[in-house]
Amino acid sequence: MREEKNGSGYHTPVLLHECIEALNIKPEGTYVDVTFGGGGHSSVILSQLGSEGKLIGFDQDEDAQRNALYDPRFQLIRANFSEVKSFLRLHGHLPVDGILADLGVSSFQFDTAERGFSFRFDGQLDMRMNRGAAKDAREVLMTYSAEQLQQMFSEYGEVRNSKTLALAIVEARAVKPIETIAELKLIAETHRMGEMHKYMAQVFQAIRIEVNDELGALKKFLQQAHEVLVPGGRLAVITFHSLEDRLVKNYMKHGTFEDEPDKDFFGNFERKFKLITKKPIEATPEEQRKNSRSRSAKLRVAEKV
Repeated sequence: MREEKNGSGYHTPVLLHECIEALNIKPEGTYVDVTFGGGGHSSVILSQLGSEGKLIGFDQDEDAQRNALYDPRFQLIRANFSEVKSFLRLHGHLPVDGILADLGVSSFQFDTAERGFSFRFDGQLDMRMNRGAAKDAREVLMTYSAEQLQQMFSEYGEVRNSKTLALAIVEARAVKPIETIAELKLIAETHRMGEMHKYMAQVFQAIRIEVNDELGALKKFLQQAHEVLVPGGRLAVITFHSLEDRLVKNYMKHGTFEDEPDKDFFGNFERKFKLITKKPIEATPEEQRKNSRSRSAKLRVAEKV
């Protein structure tokens, strides 16, 4: 999860000052916020730029458009960050000096019941970041085989009884379509293992990742980020769960998504980045007190070599 709502706006951005420092902003540079959301990070990046600087925001969610910053130095592109290279080229913004990615779901999305991201509300099973996408949570639950559901819950949610849950869903949908959050909760509650809130969070995380192909999109983005950055350009990524963090850590460290790099005969490998943070930056105790959703945030920063 990415941000905690504040009283006057869309959200409070996580690790804001740490991100700004990590980007090492040049007033005349070109920067990209690939997860624009409410514009919290972007507005501060823009304040650091001079008259020649540029900031490009990306967000596939149509709700983010209402938060666009009215400044001639800013452009908001409605697209998934997995397409960052194509759109930057299309709009003539290559190369860039820094990229920020904040990978969580916004509080606005979580707190909008009809989006279907939170089990705190009832509503249709949706969970699409891009509401124009064809596949939603209902389709996943109604069409995936028991084996596919089990793999999804196990890999993306680390649900301990993933097989039992998958079989329960298949049995339930044979009697009646599963269309609402309440219907899914009833099935999950009946078969849960462990504390209810944590279990439901794991189940919903797994479905959301599958619906939006979040890990696939992240891999594409990281590869393109290296390609669009200038040498010495900074990449700053905030993750919120271990699956994301592992991909980001490995790619920044040795240019692959595996735990070990591809080495040549002599044991050497091509480095794509120099690590600026050998360990992830986490929210201060004060920020965690003010914003509970910052507790799982990890910021990793690297510089293109």
